[in-house]
Amino acid sequence: MGVAAAALAKGELRRRGARERRPKSRLQRKTLKQISRAIELLEGRGDVANERTVHETRKALKRTRALVRLQRGSLGPKRYRRTNAALRTCGQRLAGARDAEVVLDTLDRLIEEHPKALRGPGVRRLRARLLAEHVRAGGVAGQGAPTRAEVLARLRGVRADIEHWRPQAGDRATARAGLLELYREGRRRGRRARKAGSSEALHDWRKRVKDLRYAAEALGLEKVARRADALGETIGAEHDLWLLARAVRRHRDCFKGDKAAYKALRRLIARRRSRLRRRAFVLGKELYARPPRRFVKRALPG
Repeated sequence: MGVAAAALAKGELRRRGARERRPKSRLQRKTLKQISRAIELLEGRGDVANERTVHETRKALKRTRALVRLQRGSLGPKRYRRTNAALRTCGQRLAGARDAEVVLDTLDRLIEEHPKALRGPGVRRLRARLLAEHVRAGGVAGQGAPTRAEVLARLRGVRADIEHWRPQAGDRATARAGLLELYREGRRRGRRARKAGSSEALHDWRKRVKDLRYAAEALGLEKVARRADALGETIGAEHDLWLLARAVRRHRDCFKGDKAAYKALRRLIARRRSRLRRRAFVLGKELYARPPRRFVKRALPG
């Protein structure tokens, strides 16, 4: 190797070493904390009951994805797409067990609140059917070692990649740009949901509302986080009822000879969904009242 080439090689090694020694950004550390939390839960080292493992793991993954989206502009499109796709796949592998649990819990709450209207044998048969589906889904343990091992391997790979992130901008600039995009997209999807009026559009909106909530928590924007949490929970409750309505239609045979209970259950579901939609749009109007740039300027001045 010539003198010039050797000098260039040494220079590259010094630059690479400097990059490796560069301290992690605050947002990067927060992202690592959330994905490590998800890994610990799946490894059985979490501090939650076994039946809550799937729920808490998915929450940690959603927080991780929200933080990744917040840093999107600073990571670059290729790294962002790769990280987001891997996290999305992991969340999808865990979704089946969670949906089965949600549907059963939602029915139980309705039965508790309306014991007379929902005391028929059709409702009891439906609950038994949904319980069997929940047992088959079985949470993380029920999905079997191969699925659990696959999700864990993917998450460990993502964590290793995050460890080597070298964002293109500082925390402040990254946060302002990311918050602007998250807020703008949430506002846009809220308008779309109001126009469409469907649970699918509402659910799409909720994803971006959740992103805003978790990003606001990470940035210390407590008022924004509280408002986004209230809106997200309202839309989430509507979505849970939508899942239950689908299950009722799918298992209509449970109500053979008990049409009164079938009609009563569907009526209660529809009535509550309507109330939740109206409340969601009121909360959304409050949360997304300001134009995006004005919102960011007020939330993160300077």
